[in-house]
Amino acid sequence: MTGSAEELADDERRPALSEKLGPSRDRAELAVSAHEQRLPQLELRGKFEIWTCDSDVGVARSALMADDLNRLRQVIEGAVIRPGDPAYDEARKVWNGAIDRSPAMIVRCAEVSDVVAAVRFARERDLLVSVRGGGHGVGGHAVCEGGLVIDLSPMKAIEVEPSRRTARAQAGVLWGELDQETQALGLATTGGVVTHTGIAGLTLGGGIGWLMRKHGVTVDNLLSAELVTVEGDVVTVSAEEHPDLFWAIRGGGGNFGIVTSFEYRLHRLGPQVLAGPIFYALDDAPKVLRFYRDFITDAPDELTTIFNLRPAPSLPLLPPEVHGRPVVIVVVCYAGPIGEGKVVLRPLRAFGSPLVDAIGARPYTALQSMFDATAPHGWHYYWKSSELPPLSNGAIETLVEHAAAQTSPLSYCITFQLGGAVSRVGEGETAFSQRDAAHNVNINAVWTEDDEEPKRHVEWARRFHAALEPCEFPRRRGRGARPECVRGREVPAARRAEGEVGPEQFPPPQPKHRAAPNERRPAGVRASRRSQRLSAQRITSISSTAVTRPASTTRTLVLAWTRESS
Repeated sequence: MTGSAEELADDERRPALSEKLGPSRDRAELAVSAHEQRLPQLELRGKFEIWTCDSDVGVARSALMADDLNRLRQVIEGAVIRPGDPAYDEARKVWNGAIDRSPAMIVRCAEVSDVVAAVRFARERDLLVSVRGGGHGVGGHAVCEGGLVIDLSPMKAIEVEPSRRTARAQAGVLWGELDQETQALGLATTGGVVTHTGIAGLTLGGGIGWLMRKHGVTVDNLLSAELVTVEGDVVTVSAEEHPDLFWAIRGGGGNFGIVTSFEYRLHRLGPQVLAGPIFYALDDAPKVLRFYRDFITDAPDELTTIFNLRPAPSLPLLPPEVHGRPVVIVVVCYAGPIGEGKVVLRPLRAFGSPLVDAIGARPYTALQSMFDATAPHGWHYYWKSSELPPLSNGAIETLVEHAAAQTSPLSYCITFQLGGAVSRVGEGETAFSQRDAAHNVNINAVWTEDDEEPKRHVEWARRFHAALEPCEFPRRRGRGARPECVRGREVPAARRAEGEVGPEQFPPPQPKHRAAPNERRPAGVRASRRSQRLSAQRITSISSTAVTRPASTTRTLVLAWTRESS
């Protein structure tokens, strides 16, 4: 063994090579010193694989037998991808290029039965599991380190029933794909502002978009869902079937099962809507946003607006001299007759000295795709978010000041107007809360892979978010919004809502048939035979105690063998 004195001293505190080899189901683990150059000489009988894992990765890879994989491949209609396979690197990528994780296996599901098979395979072997829908989640929960990814992205079936005004779509569908099918019939439902967002993750988180003030958020339009439980059973959840579980998936995230398809309520829309952006210089932002605040106070439900503080993107609708210039962008969508919308928007379009006014009649699908180029796959993203009451002068000053101090020309702060139909759903009717908030603010730090100082962009987003805390809508249920945000005022940080839902509150549903459907569970969720239902508390415990290695300088030798040869 060679190494520095510091390394040698460190190894003296770590387990010796002769430490007891402890069995664990179909594998065993032996801790070895971090700086040991040679693995111990072990005499082993039977078929096995050896994997080594540095604990700073955080998760020990499960060594899977070739026979196990062959059995799985025999029952999977889709593909089973392992490290070293030609498709592996592409299959583990997600929208956020900052996420670089290496799962032990990716099961690309072609149908519901594949999801069932993957869940049961993971349960039998006590594997870490994450679930991928569209792969757009900024936190990267779709990909776990060293575990099994259940990839729903190949599941793309869409069925639209115009007579009932409903659509059923599988969990791999993207919003642009669903919009294309529904808009062909003059129908739509609330769903995102970028076409390559997956329907599954956005729906399970609540779902905000251009139609929300008229028709509610996405979960307000969810009629039913097909879901695979942690036991590997397939159930349908709705207001009539398993209503508690249906309540939970409407805003509670992906911790309640794997939803394989969603049934949505549709609404008449377009195909032409009055929509688009109007650009002002960032120097004019304080007065523009004060006018905007007053303008939207009595806005009809048909009007939904977003404002964005950022350098002007290089979009075709902008002249080259505007590209890169700091701007405030107010984007509108009027989900009603175009003539009425022109009257409603006249004061906004007449205010101040806009650089560009690109509001006009256009297809709804064109509005949905208008800003796709500003959020491409592969860039690195770090997000923070807040809910605000109606904009105070202090909030406006804070938003403009910190937006102007951004550290990357790709970063931006986007603020969504809420209210309307969003606020008329009771706080406890779904797991999507903060119904009384006036705005949702996303602070999005963005940079490219070749950026040499990415931490500065993350810190910018964190400082921005902290500065907004005194202005935030209170997150404790039953309290009214603060009447005014005063800069520098000492206000306690917002707390999470009381009565947060966890899957442990719901007994596992009894399936009516077997097979399987969803979207993301956080990376590191373990599908275990010991689990009777997915529990947020249980997931946290497993991730921190059963998987993570206690010392950053200990390696683990993982052995796996067949039962017959052990």
